[in-house]
Amino acid sequence: MRILIADDDCTSRAVLAAVLQKNGFEVLQTTNGAEAWQLLQQPQAPALAILDWVMPELDGLELVRRVRALATDRPPYLIMLTSRCAKVDVIAGLDAGANDYLTKPFDSGELRARVAVGRRMIELQEALVRSKELLAHQATHDALTGLYNRRAILARLQDEMARAQRGAALAIGSCDIDHFKRINDSYGHQTGDEVLCGLARLLTEQLRPFDSLGRFGGEEFLIVAPIKNGTCHVALFDRLCRQVANTPIVTRNGPLALTLSIGVACYRPTDDLDQLLARADAALYRAKEQGRNRVIYAACGEMDEATLIKS
Repeated sequence: MRILIADDDCTSRAVLAAVLQKNGFEVLQTTNGAEAWQLLQQPQAPALAILDWVMPELDGLELVRRVRALATDRPPYLIMLTSRCAKVDVIAGLDAGANDYLTKPFDSGELRARVAVGRRMIELQEALVRSKELLAHQATHDALTGLYNRRAILARLQDEMARAQRGAALAIGSCDIDHFKRINDSYGHQTGDEVLCGLARLLTEQLRPFDSLGRFGGEEFLIVAPIKNGTCHVALFDRLCRQVANTPIVTRNGPLALTLSIGVACYRPTDDLDQLLARADAALYRAKEQGRNRVIYAACGEMDEATLIKS
């Protein structure tokens, strides 16, 4: 763990650093509050800071207030260091946002004990943040494939539709594995799950960094593809369909060939979410009716019907 010492007293700073380094901590040192403020704003800021109350440029009390005003999930643990020991001063430091208080001259044993308390609090805080991040991930991602779940991919679609209303172009692809029920019936649901996971990886590898992919339900996936200048969404969906047809998915029952039907719709200013999805679904149904393993495009501007991907 890294610890920041901000103290303009050379002797005090050296003693603090020696005790902390002896106990295995990485120590950063500054001689004024302004330097400490710069360090504590960095993305990889020290998790714990020992701040002298009286420092040049920016005193410890104001520094604590500024740090506590930062928006972060991982606020540093702050220990105020000062020769002031009156109760009113202790209260002022704690009210400003300090976690603990250490008076000069300090005892090395007390310093170790207070830092140990800080370390435990930081570890608990980190565990809480990780739990929060895990819950957030579980709320937005499909447990089997790791892709966005239905709610999350629809949220991404709504965000892109909002951008499209300001002039950006957008296409979506409703994708369905052809004859997926046969895979489950012939090889079992565990193999079916492996097919879903393998397809999710394959599609993810083929998509562009700014595209989004989600499991929409069962064996159906939704691709949200912003149309950037100089890019072609037709080429994107055609390539995906060909790649799936040419890449067997490795399963416990050996490599399994599969194909994908895709219905594509471009966003129109008059579309709401349901209308855009309905046009993509209608194109998907036509792809199924026309023999599967193909991309069908809903009418969109000058482009009318379809592209065929032959098996």
